[in-house]
Amino acid sequence: MMADPIQSSNVTYDYLRVKKRFPNVWCAGCGIGTVMGSIIRAIDKMGYSKDEVALVSGIGCSSRLPVYCDFNTLHTTHGRAIAFATGVKLAKPSLKVIVVTGDGDGLAIGGNHFIHACRRNIDITTVLINNQIYGMTGGQCSPTTPHDSFAATAPYGNMEKGFDPTTLAKAAGASYVARGTVYHVQQLDKLIYGGLNKKGFAMVEAFSNCHTYYGRLNKEGDAVAMLKLMKEHAMPVKAAKVLPPEKLEGKFLTGVLWDVEMPEYCELYQNLIDSFQEKDKE
Repeated sequence: MMADPIQSSNVTYDYLRVKKRFPNVWCAGCGIGTVMGSIIRAIDKMGYSKDEVALVSGIGCSSRLPVYCDFNTLHTTHGRAIAFATGVKLAKPSLKVIVVTGDGDGLAIGGNHFIHACRRNIDITTVLINNQIYGMTGGQCSPTTPHDSFAATAPYGNMEKGFDPTTLAKAAGASYVARGTVYHVQQLDKLIYGGLNKKGFAMVEAFSNCHTYYGRLNKEGDAVAMLKLMKEHAMPVKAAKVLPPEKLEGKFLTGVLWDVEMPEYCELYQNLIDSFQEKDKE
């Protein structure tokens, strides 16, 4: 049974570059800071030292997160976080590699890397912060912007339907897939902790609020109002199993959605190297 995450109010600050990188660039009330706290508490619970962790990101509001954390960090180009993280993991498999990405960075320009990292089942934990919009560049539609929602590039409503990142990750071959929200913080801590414990590609979708763009354009209100909407519409996957379909309308599932054991890419790669080295000795 998974232990409760450490609830100390001070543990987060032990892992931050407080004197170098603050104040942060996020809007007041943004959920990305909440996700950062969950990642740090999960890492602390795992007992990793700062040097044992590599935190990798691309470009976007969410991708600024590693800048504030006192680990090995890599702030890379747009959409390429998982590609860089794959290189880091293959070069130094002992590192716990964590990717922080957003719905735009991870699923649009970075979508191909996302799919193939799932397919390879490489031992990387990806935290995908989904606020359903491009926040840093002006509120454009992202791959997860719901149909008929408004955005800077969809003033009359979005004609496209949005991706479900968890369904995509499962279909592509990830071994651990989960979804939490920035309202359900303790659950999010546990889901990220579960992803860190998984040998293979783990994807945790952290459903977050962007009240500055998405909330304003879609009349969902401020940060508090959007958090209340998460509370009302989130449904634990265990509870959903016993409810009739009509009770699930308008809800989205939270919790561990997929968890299987499969061969991990780095181990397979090392086994191949070892087999050829043995042949050379013969």
